[in-house]
Formats: sequence, structure tokens, C-alpha cells
Amino acid sequence: MHRLLTQLLFIGLCLFSSIASANDEPLTIELNKIQSAIDSDVKVLTGTKGEIKSFIEYRISRNATLLQEKLKQQIEDTPAKLDVLKPYIVKQLAFTNQVEDYFKTQKETLMGQVGADNDREIMLQLVQIQREQDKLYVAEKELLAWATMAGVDVEVQNQRFIKALESRADDLDSFVHYNQSRLTQAVTDVTVAGKDATSEQTAVVVELKERLAQSSTSLSTAIELLDELGEDTAIYKQTLFSISGDITQDVLNLDVASSLLSEWMSIAKNQALENGASVVFKLLIFSLILFLSSLVGKIAKRIVQKTVSNSKLKFSYLLQDFFISMVGKVVFALGLLIGLSQLGFELAPLLAGFGIAGVIIGFALQDTLSNFASGMMILIYRPFDVDDLINAAGVTGRVSHMSLVSTTIKTLDNQRLIIPNNKIWGDTINNITVEQVRRVDLTFGIGYKDSIEHAEKVLNDVMMSHPKVLKSPEPMIKLHTLGESSVDFIVRPWVKPIDYWDVYWDITREVKMRFDAEGISIPFPQRDVHIYQET
Repeated sequence: MHRLLTQLLFIGLCLFSSIASANDEPLTIELNKIQSAIDSDVKVLTGTKGEIKSFIEYRISRNATLLQEKLKQQIEDTPAKLDVLKPYIVKQLAFTNQVEDYFKTQKETLMGQVGADNDREIMLQLVQIQREQDKLYVAEKELLAWATMAGVDVEVQNQRFIKALESRADDLDSFVHYNQSRLTQAVTDVTVAGKDATSEQTAVVVELKERLAQSSTSLSTAIELLDELGEDTAIYKQTLFSISGDITQDVLNLDVASSLLSEWMSIAKNQALENGASVVFKLLIFSLILFLSSLVGKIAKRIVQKTVSNSKLKFSYLLQDFFISMVGKVVFALGLLIGLSQLGFELAPLLAGFGIAGVIIGFALQDTLSNFASGMMILIYRPFDVDDLINAAGVTGRVSHMSLVSTTIKTLDNQRLIIPNNKIWGDTINNITVEQVRRVDLTFGIGYKDSIEHAEKVLNDVMMSHPKVLKSPEPMIKLHTLGESSVDFIVRPWVKPIDYWDVYWDITREVKMRFDAEGISIPFPQRDVHIYQET
């Protein structure tokens, strides 16, 4: 496949070169430079293999794309140069037709091989061809527009292009329906197998989803091109709508909307005539079950609230909130399942489908599930509770409330921060208020000429006279270090955690005032400089 495309590309580029040599304008020189690079790579490509061959193919593709972009830029910026670019456009159109015929032959060859043991490999190659054809048809549509601007008669090529697009849309329409039916069957097989589903079955589902997505994308591209050419695409848009289910796409015009609405109205009318009374009764039962489940959920929440609040296990407030909120949701979910069963839904396939969807969603929401797991660990091990002052994830503040994915902390300056639970559980958690007492560490310095006994007495008087300093554990005053400029004392009273900062600030202020009153100096760093003069 790559070899034939390369040969066709080489032929087209040689045609380019024969024209380019007749014009010495800077634009032509620039285009010739790109083409020369491609020609050089094409000559080397035949004798290469493996990774080197892939690299050269990539470079040819990149230079070919660059050539196309240069043409587009010149046409958009300088329409007057269309006469210079006209031969390039004509030859490029001829080249795209050759590539289009090649893809057609390649597809026919692959379809002739269907039935062999490598069917899945053949289908993957067909999907790859679809992807390449998307780029080819978009480029050809642009070339036709440029040729028309340059005054080239492209009526025959336009008709050929429209027929090719219509044929492609028909093929893709059938391919999409085929892939959809295969995917439905594959999902059913996995659902029925449940936990016994094999990796092969799961791989088939993933592969069919990818094939269906690519086919839908290619069909959407064909629809856009046909719409620009003024062709009727209503039937193809219905197919695309049935696959994607996305009503926000710009694929619905009046024909599609009227067709879908008439079909839905016909179905609704027949259902109402045949099963109207039964459906109304089932809806009433469904609504009643939801109402009762909501009522039972509220009653269950009250019962659980009283139970966990009076439990001898002494649940934390966070864990109490978790149980209370979860029981209501569980009861309502059970009521919803019972209600759906009354409407005729089979719960076993539904639950199995939820299981498969849960696995897919789990991979997509790994961070959220990590937060959920961390939240469960916090609830179980209870490193903190509501109103505790903590330092975690680089934040200090009081715990306001917590969910299974995040914890809300109100900082000391009254900011509200919502922190993911995995950030908290994965870091050091410092629960400041969990203990009954806390030590305040203070350091005060006096001058070397001041009395140590006098300073100790003043510090002891200040500390013991404070009403919030605890008598037990006993406070401590010790001479700590002999610094460069001061004699340093450590003062360590014990307080209740809530009184920490009050004691810290009060003692610091009072010591300064008492030292001043008692004539005790608080030295600042200083140096003696001695100057010697030589005579």
C-alpha cells in the first residue's frame, strides 16, 4: 500500500517539477525546494526497511502537507497568483484521482479476502483506509474550489466527486449499521457472561467501539462535504443521529427532524392505543414506589441518626454524617430499582450493564476514586473530627465538614478551603486540638551584665500570674544558651489548645513590660570593632 502510494506521489511530483522549472519567481523556487526534498526521499525509500522506512515515509507525508499548505496560503493571501499556481492545482487534482482509484482497488482486494482467518485484521485495514480517505476527500474538495477560482472547467470532476462521495456515504451507512449490530451483540454476550466474561470478549467490545466511532466520523465527514455541495443527506444524518444520540450536532435539518418526529409519533400512537391503560397504571405504581422510598429513606435517616449518636462505639461526627447520608441514598436507590422492575425493566442485565459501565467509569475517574478511598480511610481511622484544628496538605484551620471526596477546612483568617481527601491522607496530618494540653515554647534573652536570678524571678512571676497557664504539667524556666549578644532563657508553660495564642501573645507582651520596669535589658545583636593604627 505504501509503495504504490509512494509511486503515485512520485509521478505527481515529477509533473510538478516539469512545470516549476519554467518559472523563476521566488514562490516557484520555494515550491521546487519542497518538491526536491520529497523527490530525494522517494528515491531513497525503495531500498529501506523497518524504522528508517517509517521515518522517510513520515518525512514525505510532512513535506507533501507543507506543499498543500503553501498553495493554500498563497491562494488566500494573494489571489492574483492563481495563474502561477493553476498548473499545480490541475496536476494535484489528477494525482488525488489516482490515489482515490488506488483506495478503491485496495478496498475491493480486502473485501475479496473476507472469510479467511484474519477477518479482524482485514476490518482494521478497512478502517485505516476510511481514515485516510477522509483526508483525501477533504483535500480534493479544496482543490476543486481552487480550480474553479482559477477558471478551470471542473464540471466533469465535480460530478465524479459527488458520485464518489455518495457511493462512500452509502458504504459507510451500511458499515455503521453493521458495526452497531455487532457491538450490540458483543455487549449482550459480555452482559450475559457477567463475571465469567473473557478478555477476548471484552477486547471485541473495545474494538467494535473503535470501529463504530471511526465509521461515524467518516460518515460525518462525507455528510459535511455533500451538504456543501447541496446534496440531500437526510437518510445519512438519521443513521448518524441513531449512533451518536447527540441532538446538539448540526446534522438535523427539517427533513431529518420531520422524519424522526413522524416515526416517534407513530410509535407513541400505537403504544397508547394498545397499552395506554397498562402504561398509565405502571407509571402510577412507579411514582408511588418512589414516594414511599423517599419517605422510608427519611425515616431510616432519623433512626440511624439516633442510633449512631447514642452508640457506645463513639462514632466521630464525620462518620455519623456519612452513615446518615448514605442510608437515605441506599433506600431510595433500592426503591428506584423496584420501581423500574414494575415498569418492565429486567434488573439483572441492567445491573450487569452498570457493572461494566462502572469499570469503564472507574478508569476514567481514577483521581476521584482515589479521593473516595482516602475519605473512607479517614472515616475509619478518624485522625480528626469536625471542629478540630488541624494542619494537613500545607493548610492550617478548623475542619468544617467532610464528604467522601473532599474535606472543607476554614482557616484561621476565615477562608474556606476544599481539599481533596487524597491530598490530606497522603500527607502528614497534625491534629492540633486532639490532645487536652499543649506546650507554648518561648525564648527570652537578657544582657550579660543582668542578674540571672532576677530575670528568672520576673519570668516566673509573669508566667504563674497568667490565669490560663496550667499548674499541671508544671511550667519550665531554664537558662538555655549563652548567645553572641544575649543570655537566652526558655519559658515553656502548658495550656489548653484553645488558649495557645492568647498565652503566647500575653506572656510576650508582659515580659517586655516587666523587663523594662525591672531594668533588665533585652539586647540586640552587636559587634565591637577595634581599629589599630600603625605608626
